[in-house]
Amino acid sequence: MIDNTRSARSPRAGMLVLVTGGILLTAAAVWLTVQGDTGIRYSADHHDTVPMWAGWIPALVGIVLVRLVPPAADQPWPDRVAPYREAVPLLLAGVAFAVTLPLLGGEPAYTLLKVALLLGVPLGVFLWSRRRGARWHPWRPVDAAYRYGPALPVLAWLALSYATPLAVPPSDFGRTVDPAVLVGVLVVGFAANALLEEVFYRRWLQSRWESILGRWPAIVLASLVWAAWHVGIQGTGELGTDLASVAVHQGVLGLFLGYLWSRYRRMWPLLVVHGAVNSVPILLGL
Repeated sequence: MIDNTRSARSPRAGMLVLVTGGILLTAAAVWLTVQGDTGIRYSADHHDTVPMWAGWIPALVGIVLVRLVPPAADQPWPDRVAPYREAVPLLLAGVAFAVTLPLLGGEPAYTLLKVALLLGVPLGVFLWSRRRGARWHPWRPVDAAYRYGPALPVLAWLALSYATPLAVPPSDFGRTVDPAVLVGVLVVGFAANALLEEVFYRRWLQSRWESILGRWPAIVLASLVWAAWHVGIQGTGELGTDLASVAVHQGVLGLFLGYLWSRYRRMWPLLVVHGAVNSVPILLGL
């Protein structure tokens, strides 16, 4: 089987995506500042806001620590699948989820769309691809530094996000429901949000586009696609402002999550961070 990693790489396309993504993130922050609308909704459960820069500091510190630990040069990430065969359908599924969700909104459309587009489509794509003789064989670093290295940036992000003035306010949701209901909500929420989203946007989507565009262009691409769908659950009806808000909030967090995955190729750091975003404010509220 031919290794398509080198032949599929498109440096010019990667640079275009990277520059475009940087412009979009910068323009989003400038737009919100000019509009005087720098309070960002951080949950779909209520309309409370935090300053848009509150999440930037933990994410930036986390990215720096990811780069420093371990200091050794990164190992190659071979992709033995013709990347476009899987990368393009996955990207289209992610875009379709972001575009369709605001039009339908609410349950059960949210859950049905998420399962169909973020799980059903990828499984169909992978089955079709493997029947054509291709199979993805991800390389995984085995050094202890790569195995345990994510602990430091993840702990730093957790501390800055929930034990400093940057922390989002605790939620009172946990005090309004029975303990059994609360546990059920947290478990189902973790599976449907943290687990499914990180597997789709980082492990599947980002990994394949890294083979085509390179590391940071793929991280930016996956982060923006991931951020965009949040308009469907946190939007206010003003599309420009809503897109800018999710870009500077979820988009920036996505850069940290994407770099964690790209550097270490471990799922547990992503699940800890994403799971904390959804559950820690509720737990602190208890």
